[in-house]
Amino acid sequence: MVVDGAQSVPHIPTDFKDLDIDFLAFSAHKMCGPTGIGALIGKYELLLDMDPFATGGGMNSIFKKDGAVDYRLPPYKFEAGTLNIAGIIGFGKAIEFIKEIGVDNIHKHDQELLNYAIEKLEKIDKVIIYNKDARNGILTFNIKGVFPQDEATLMNYKGIAIRSGEHCAKLLDNYLDVKATCRMSTYLYTTKEEIDIFIDAIINGGDILDAYFN
Repeated sequence: MVVDGAQSVPHIPTDFKDLDIDFLAFSAHKMCGPTGIGALIGKYELLLDMDPFATGGGMNSIFKKDGAVDYRLPPYKFEAGTLNIAGIIGFGKAIEFIKEIGVDNIHKHDQELLNYAIEKLEKIDKVIIYNKDARNGILTFNIKGVFPQDEATLMNYKGIAIRSGEHCAKLLDNYLDVKATCRMSTYLYTTKEEIDIFIDAIINGGDILDAYFN
């Protein structure tokens, strides 16, 4: 059972033109897509002025032995060699999948389950919640007197996947005064029954797991 899928769909509508930003980057694996691929959107005049970081077939129109090179227009000048064709197709299907369900619907589902989990966890004295006002489907917590990695290992033994560590937040200690935390998250595939199992495992080691899986 996965309680933390490390997914994060943006819940704030992002209009590239309306925000007048120069660049916008996002990855596929945060959207149920394949790993190793993402997208970069940039203002065309800036993309024209940029040099590619890699060179290869398909991205230049002229290349001579004296070093003279003329790149193709964006986006082609940034697409040297054989592209990640399978990843591109998977990325496109993932976007279609998310759009079909609806980002607002995913956010509503996330928030309902997260609020349900917080309500349950707040009744457990040994649980420290660091972001009770979370609005992104991710809940950060610790168990008093338990090292986060140990808690995550116990959960893994019980068949529950959570995350532990710094979560790419190296300044964690400066703000929360802890070296590491545990993290659970909700997403479109998370169920209320899974939250119940997670809470039970926090309280007494997951006594209802056998009933769930057998």
